[in-house]
Amino acid sequence: MTGALSGRRGGEERAWLRGAPPPRWVRWLPVALLLALCTAQLVTEEKLDLGFLLGAIPPLAALTYGPAATALLGGTVIVLLNVPFMNLGHPGNSDVLTVSFVALLSVLIGWVRSRRDAQLVTVRTVAEAAQFAVLPPLRDRVGTVRCAGLYRAAERGTLVGGDLFDVRRGPAGVRAVIGDVQGHGLSAVATVAALLGAFREAVLDQADLEGVAARLDRRLVVDSAEDEHAELFATALFLEFPDDSPVVRVVSCGHPRPLLLRGQEVIELTVPPGAPLGLGLEIEIAGLTPLEQLTVRLRPGDRLLALTDGLIEARDSSGAFYPLAERLVRFTADDPAELTDALWRDVVRFAGTVRDDLTMLVFAPDIDPEDD
Repeated sequence: MTGALSGRRGGEERAWLRGAPPPRWVRWLPVALLLALCTAQLVTEEKLDLGFLLGAIPPLAALTYGPAATALLGGTVIVLLNVPFMNLGHPGNSDVLTVSFVALLSVLIGWVRSRRDAQLVTVRTVAEAAQFAVLPPLRDRVGTVRCAGLYRAAERGTLVGGDLFDVRRGPAGVRAVIGDVQGHGLSAVATVAALLGAFREAVLDQADLEGVAARLDRRLVVDSAEDEHAELFATALFLEFPDDSPVVRVVSCGHPRPLLLRGQEVIELTVPPGAPLGLGLEIEIAGLTPLEQLTVRLRPGDRLLALTDGLIEARDSSGAFYPLAERLVRFTADDPAELTDALWRDVVRFAGTVRDDLTMLVFAPDIDPEDD
């Protein structure tokens, strides 16, 4: 299963300082320090003044342990300071009181941190559920089309940004959309949700892709009219794989062109660029071309790559753009998921970091050799 974060794909794994559980070495650090100090005192003939290091153990424990474990380690430290044969320095009453106060404070910090961690886990779980509801995982197969998607949101810690995609079964075939709304990050999520809702309804109701595009365009026009300060628009690419014909139909609303992978050949489909969504497709605007549909006959083994500009606008350290068409010839994987994963790894190697929302969809329709 692939989806919004997947490889969810999707996203990068959380680091310790961004909400993930602490690494194992951090959890063992206070225990290891305690054992190391005791061992050093027992095996050396000349006693070392190491007592001051024991005061660091309770704060270290508070980083990863709860209040009970922190209190246990803090109590152990206080006992060791008062055991004569350990001879951990020569602590006076003020030293013991200081370490005791630090240990007590560390227990309090451990309790607060544990409560906060539990709260963050709950909040993150709810947030991920809400984002998956907006952009659910993409199934491996929809109708007669195998598909895979990879999405990386530009805003760290989010699963949904300014890109959108969906693949749905309609009355006469499979329809898909991939788009890029104005802005990115959390500010664009509401627009993404509105467009995806409109698409899922239009897939069932509209007779052609132009009608599907018009439905999404109307959604943005209406939403913009409700807020005089809103200027909503989006680019989008619509694809249709009919059940009764080995072809793909494509309509573009100002979106980057898809690529057809046929053996070792990469073909850019010359889809006529229509106006972006949100400008009013039913209104004649000077200089804007009305929507036109491109129909391409498919052969067995053909794969189609649809993408957003985050992929083709990724740059290396010299400022050069990612040469997508040149790189694609290196990837011959028939499985769509393998292709998206390999392409993502190649983009990361080339650019180091991708700073914009990035989405790619790969389609591998089942074509009967007799229809070739």
